[in-house]
Amino acid sequence: MFLLLWKGRPFAFQAVQFMYVLLFDIDGTLLSSGGAGQAAMEAALLQEFGHDRPATGLTTAGRTDYAITSELFAHYGLALDEPTWRRFQETYFELLPSHLAGKSGLVLPGVLHLLELLAAREDVAVGLLTGNFERGAWLKLKHFAIEHHFTFGSYGDHHSSRDDVARQALRHIQREHPGVPVERIWVIGDTPADIQCARAIGAKVLAVATGLFTAAELAAHQPDLLRDTLANPEAWLPVMLPPG
Repeated sequence: MFLLLWKGRPFAFQAVQFMYVLLFDIDGTLLSSGGAGQAAMEAALLQEFGHDRPATGLTTAGRTDYAITSELFAHYGLALDEPTWRRFQETYFELLPSHLAGKSGLVLPGVLHLLELLAAREDVAVGLLTGNFERGAWLKLKHFAIEHHFTFGSYGDHHSSRDDVARQALRHIQREHPGVPVERIWVIGDTPADIQCARAIGAKVLAVATGLFTAAELAAHQPDLLRDTLANPEAWLPVMLPPG
């Protein structure tokens, strides 16, 4: 099974000299959905299984949707079997767009300009490394009209650990474009889990304090680069992507 996909199809990199690979987290890094994801999950559980007790204290930042959903199933006493799982997922994907529309979400500072700069470069592949379900990831990106900037991704459909999502991404990058050295792979994210998963594959990491964690909290995990936001990329992008 391919987890590095472009709109459901295996993605193969073009052969480009001095190529870099940038892997972006979604929630808290590229955008804020205003809590639409968790709200849609809880609405799906209510609609399909009649559970209306809120899952208070649920931690979502940096976790995969597989891990979050598994915890929700345990909270509501649901069996983690394939029919129940698929029933939940289909309803979640059906409800997510309306929850995105009903929340005050936004693309985070500097993101659009950064993505435009990267799109103008021929030596950079821009993808996703996210805990979102694949289909949910694309629904979020399409809602904010930034999906066209991303050609591939690794998703949280099957792994509880974000490190495993990163390992799957690395295996595909190495197979599809073996000339990219691991030190030219960057993970961009807003949580300690993003920093940890980058370390798990030997990649570099840009941490950005646009999510739940402060710059000081992220700095304690020693990212290669730390920014308050992704604004003014001309000032720091050359540090990530030096020529030659």
